Amino acid sequence: MHATSSPAAKPPVKTTPPPSDGSCPYTAPDSHPSSLSKLNPLNYMPHSIPQSRAPDQPIDLPTSRSMSSIPKGAAPDEGNWEYPSPQQMYNAMLRKGFTDTPTDAVESMVEVHNFLNEGAWNEIVDWERRFGRGLSAAWQECSRGDDGPPNDTNNPSPTPRLLRFMGRPKDMTPKATILQLLGWVYPSRFNSEPPFDRHDWFVQRQLPNGTQREIRYVIDYYSGPPEPTGEPVFYLDVRPAVDSPSAAVERVMRWGGDVWWRASGGVVREEGDRGS
Repeated sequence: MHATSSPAAKPPVKTTPPPSDGSCPYTAPDSHPSSLSKLNPLNYMPHSIPQSRAPDQPIDLPTSRSMSSIPKGAAPDEGNWEYPSPQQMYNAMLRKGFTDTPTDAVESMVEVHNFLNEGAWNEIVDWERRFGRGLSAAWQECSRGDDGPPNDTNNPSPTPRLLRFMGRPKDMTPKATILQLLGWVYPSRFNSEPPFDRHDWFVQRQLPNGTQREIRYVIDYYSGPPEPTGEPVFYLDVRPAVDSPSAAVERVMRWGGDVWWRASGGVVREEGDRGS
């Protein structure tokens, strides 16, 4: 099982720490809360997903949870995000109406879920490495191509933090829609299969002047043909949402920098430098 990031132009390629269970510390005063108030605003999941065995559940599922590598919230003392246990995942799926979920497949589903989230975060960290120090420094990175080495390893961008996220599987992004249309028109060049999931991740960027800015990232999840060994393949298309002119500039700069690097012979020059 592996995930591949997509190129820029196409897919395939609180001051109070929260409770340890990840639930929302705020309780609505209304005795009849709305459906939204029952959700944790950090991840739009139910406030507390139980670890108890579901009725008619045929086998026991592990209740241990894994810690992610993704920093949580705005303050360092909030630690990292924690992944749900297989039992929590199963209970959450039952709440959503997926009553036909095979219990013996839940552990593998949790592994894939965690694996994809780690891959998505690595992509976001790469975007923040390039753009966290401003557009001028970003161009120095982008002009060396997508696969080029970091331009300034002595002055790295501060580590970003994931503030919150939401799943939006029914809301196709404009880019995914365009790519699907292109797949119908040019099936030999583009995949017409839509992404199987979409997430919006809200990330805290630490700016060089010490202030913070919230950046929304959009993630489209695609599945690809399996490996000859049967290993599943996933593609992640991760990019900042065009919520501001600077976000649009970042996307164009990264795509344009990679195109310029390749068109100007940067790949050949780099290979020559390695061989000399």
